[in-house]
Amino acid sequence: MIASLLAVLVAAVLLSAVFRHYKVSAPLALVLAGLVADLIPGFPEIKLEPHLVLFAILPPLLWSAGLESSYFALRRNVRTIGLLAIGLPLATTFAVGFVAYKTAPELTVAGALTLGAIVAPPDAVSATAVGRRLGLPRRIMTLLGGESLLNDATALTVYKVVLAAAVGTAESWGRPLATLVLAVAGGFAVGGVLGAVIVYIRSRLKDPMVESAIGLVAPFLIYQVAEEIHGSGVLAVVVAVLILGHRSTRAGYATRLQDKAVWKAMQLVLESFAFLLIGLQLRRVVSDTVGMPASVVAISSAAVLATVIGVRIVWLYTFAYLPRLLFARVRERQPAPGCAQMFVVAWAGMRGVVSLAAAFAVPLTTMSGAPFPGRAQLVFLTFVVVIGTLLLQGLTLPWLIRVLGVQGDEARTDILAEAAAQDIAARAAADRLDQLLAMQHAGGPSDVHERAAQVLRGWNTRRRDSAWERLCRDEDIGESPTVVFRRLRLAMLDAERAAFIAERDGGRIDDEVLRSVLHGLDLEEATLNRD
Repeated sequence: MIASLLAVLVAAVLLSAVFRHYKVSAPLALVLAGLVADLIPGFPEIKLEPHLVLFAILPPLLWSAGLESSYFALRRNVRTIGLLAIGLPLATTFAVGFVAYKTAPELTVAGALTLGAIVAPPDAVSATAVGRRLGLPRRIMTLLGGESLLNDATALTVYKVVLAAAVGTAESWGRPLATLVLAVAGGFAVGGVLGAVIVYIRSRLKDPMVESAIGLVAPFLIYQVAEEIHGSGVLAVVVAVLILGHRSTRAGYATRLQDKAVWKAMQLVLESFAFLLIGLQLRRVVSDTVGMPASVVAISSAAVLATVIGVRIVWLYTFAYLPRLLFARVRERQPAPGCAQMFVVAWAGMRGVVSLAAAFAVPLTTMSGAPFPGRAQLVFLTFVVVIGTLLLQGLTLPWLIRVLGVQGDEARTDILAEAAAQDIAARAAADRLDQLLAMQHAGGPSDVHERAAQVLRGWNTRRRDSAWERLCRDEDIGESPTVVFRRLRLAMLDAERAAFIAERDGGRIDDEVLRSVLHGLDLEEATLNRD
């Protein structure tokens, strides 16, 4: 089993590299690759283990997404994100539960609601990947990102409650309600406490390697602790990472650089693995439906898929425009979003590996020992929703964004804001330099300090001017001084790097010396490319 999963992991990363090279949406292409591979005769069956997804894949993916989130942006959009991440999963649970109960005769009411909770949370990985590539407006990206952080917590908490009713462990309505309250309260408490503790520990260490190592194990620890006390592990991870992400600006530069590189790589590996696993479940899911009437399977599949997509569209348009029609205060406080933008958000509701893992985690029997009613159909309908939304919505989303013209116009605004902030920062740096020189001159003038100050003033001016020069790049003004400086300095760095390597190859310096000097050149090149 371990060897098979390792092979899938390696294949997923290699395929993802190929798809990224050719500018193909890696998540969707990996799902298709898995579906095709699973149809090959003799291909080994790869089982998706629910605990692997919920305990090993979901926590670090949530952590990675949370580190890139903006606390202030989430707070500004808290009402809309709340409607998407809390209200919409609940509405989807009940709507899908009703439709599934009417069209899938083997499912009980509790089983149908379990299916609704399973397919309620969209997976925003595909949507945000497409959105970044095509330049969706920042507010849409904030909404999709905020939704993806919290909707799993809502849906999985409801899933626990209705699953308990389905298997017969809930004797009354009081116990499910207590489960819900404990999950929310426990998640917030564990996430808040452990998030604050991790921030405190990392701020005292001053060791980038250890700080990053703590960040790597943190999501697994927080998730496990929350689940042990019957809290929401997802909610705990989200709360903790928002605390850590908001405080990360005060961390050392080496920690921030290291964290970004590590989590980008981790995100790529886990996302690739998860999406390939989805496609590889085809034979396992289809084999469980043998013996079911084809008409029933087709009708229930189409009805549930249409409900999942339709509820999101209706919900978004209703709460985007109805409050503004009814209340003048809402109209005055915030203008109505564009109809095209709303449809892009509504169409970006692809489901993912979390839904499939939750479906596979449904027990085979109830507490009485009887088979779980309609479990095979529940798993199959979940698979239909996941594959259907990924392929139908995922493949058409880029086309839809281009046709509707829903693309961000923040680029020039961001450059202007950055230039203004860089100007303020450059003035603060110049004032600080003057203060230090004044303190130095109190003990007597120094030619060394004056020469150093002259170089620093030139460097400070270049950084300030480079931000303003970006505003003129669209005009045909030729190369700016900053661009010339960057181009020439990068060429010089290439020459230095080649010379150092030649010294190592000639046996005149050791590999450890080479790595040290190359690290300095790499940091300078990164700074130049950032400018």
